[in-house]
Amino acid sequence: MPDPKLSLKSQKLRVAMFAVGFATFVISALFIGLIWDFLIALLLAAIFSVMSKPLYSKVLDKVGGRDSIAVTFTLIIIIIGALLPGLGLLYFAATQASDLTTEIVSYVSDLETNGAGSIVPEWMPFKAQLQSAVPNIASKLGELTAFFVSSLSSFTRGTASFFMSLFVMLYAMAFFIKEKTSVLAQLMRYSGLPATFQKHLVDRVVSISRATIKGTFLIGIAQGLLGGLGLWVAGVPGVVFWSLIMMIASVIPGVGPALVWGPAVIYLFATGDTLSAAGLGLWCGIVVSTIDNFMRPALVGKDTQMPDLLVLISTLGGLIMFGAVGLVLGPVIAGLFTSMWYLFQEVFGDFMPNGPTEDAEEALPPTQEKQC
Repeated sequence: MPDPKLSLKSQKLRVAMFAVGFATFVISALFIGLIWDFLIALLLAAIFSVMSKPLYSKVLDKVGGRDSIAVTFTLIIIIIGALLPGLGLLYFAATQASDLTTEIVSYVSDLETNGAGSIVPEWMPFKAQLQSAVPNIASKLGELTAFFVSSLSSFTRGTASFFMSLFVMLYAMAFFIKEKTSVLAQLMRYSGLPATFQKHLVDRVVSISRATIKGTFLIGIAQGLLGGLGLWVAGVPGVVFWSLIMMIASVIPGVGPALVWGPAVIYLFATGDTLSAAGLGLWCGIVVSTIDNFMRPALVGKDTQMPDLLVLISTLGGLIMFGAVGLVLGPVIAGLFTSMWYLFQEVFGDFMPNGPTEDAEEALPPTQEKQC
């Protein structure tokens, strides 16, 4: 017969566990709501802190092991080397975008007033058809202009929020960098996952982030600078802005930059500058569009361990969902998605009709029996 005292103690324990669990959930929900606007900044700080560890370790050795000085110099190097050039590029691009908007408005007005004959040269095929399509062309360009101005206004309104998030990220990095155990690893301890898989997921986040930084950003910078150089030599207006667009479009391997320089070549042909159009087309077609094929294997290697299609879709989806930071977060989320399904196969594979596949076993993270 069960002991009544033991049964009462077990009930009290259950009530206490429920109370603690419920209180933890409620307070955690309140805290997450409190810092919700800065969650992405904190997540980026955690990711960049892990990636900055090698730089921090070198600086720490140089300053004789003094943590505060090492953290300060590490952040200064990051700000000067990456942050300030990026902000400067955004500023000049936004300025040129404003000028381009004015030119587009003037272009639309010219189309509506004078028709296609004032812009399209005499040798252009189907000029009569273009002439009749002028009202529709002007209408679409007007919609594009309105969208463009609206986007610029949104960017201006979000400037204060952007700099606040940037400050939070840098301030958090000052604490995260010097942690012996990374913040990502500390958070992963509360996931309830096996220790080996916790390490695998943290390594996965770091490797994908590193590949994204080296692949997307460095290759994008190279294609944007080289493409911008071609546009500048050809005399295309708004070079800095179009260079930034090429950097963003470079997430589409091979084709991306052509979405910018292709219309530029057509524009130069349409305005009668045949030599510049041919030179720009050759430069961008031979150099800008092919440099991706040489840089990506050397920079990225096998860091992402994801199909190119998945990298592309997750990057574009990240841009739509999170904005610019989605260039990093999108592939990271995709990598975690594939890793969690590998874990699902490992845990529940024995309950599946055919069991886990050999491909799934090869893709699993390290276990006690097998090291990857």
